Amino acid sequence: MNFPLAGLFVLADDDPRWSPDPVAQARAACAGGAAVVQLRAKHATDRVVLTWAREIRDLTREAGVGFFVNDRFDLALLAEADGVHLGQDDLAPDRLPAEARSRLLVGRSTHDEAELARAAAEPVDYVAFGPVFGTASKDSPYTQRGLEALRSAAARVAPKPMIAIGGVGEAEAGAVAAAGAAGFAVISAVAGAADPQAATRRLVEAFGCVHASGTTPLGGSR
Repeated sequence: MNFPLAGLFVLADDDPRWSPDPVAQARAACAGGAAVVQLRAKHATDRVVLTWAREIRDLTREAGVGFFVNDRFDLALLAEADGVHLGQDDLAPDRLPAEARSRLLVGRSTHDEAELARAAAEPVDYVAFGPVFGTASKDSPYTQRGLEALRSAAARVAPKPMIAIGGVGEAEAGAVAAAGAAGFAVISAVAGAADPQAATRRLVEAFGCVHASGTTPLGGSR
């Protein structure tokens, strides 16, 4: 399956604040035109996370949407996900086992110049940077970075796609695109919306992207 490493990345999140569970969030994201769904599970057991991941894998495969599991390459492999998204406290991309490197695309979160410099040289397929506008969806020790920092970050890691994270909504989507971001990731803008599917559609439209525009082949980092 091909899908773009660009456009809207929806994090299906298991925070108890959200009334829809991660599978329901993923279903809405797929129906609304998201490019990628990422399963972010900080509260559930591994058994529950794997159950969710397999259900989301089925949904995303049917919709032609990419599927990443955050933090855990082992669960990503078991769920037959397309990729794993790694934070700074997770296993470094170059330490992933060979099977994971051959089967999974890899994303990497960054927040400052030092992390960007490392990510530019790491075997990853895209780089996320932020928080661009700050975020209330999760605890973060990092302050708002702003659009100029995002523009600089995108240039630093090019040609790897840059995904903006942190506080990006409908009003900000066009600005992050203009700053050079290939896409942006959201949590509360979908998970906390009264109508998650409609919210997803509006975010896609605001960014000016079409789900089918541009594709990245699967098969691990290059």
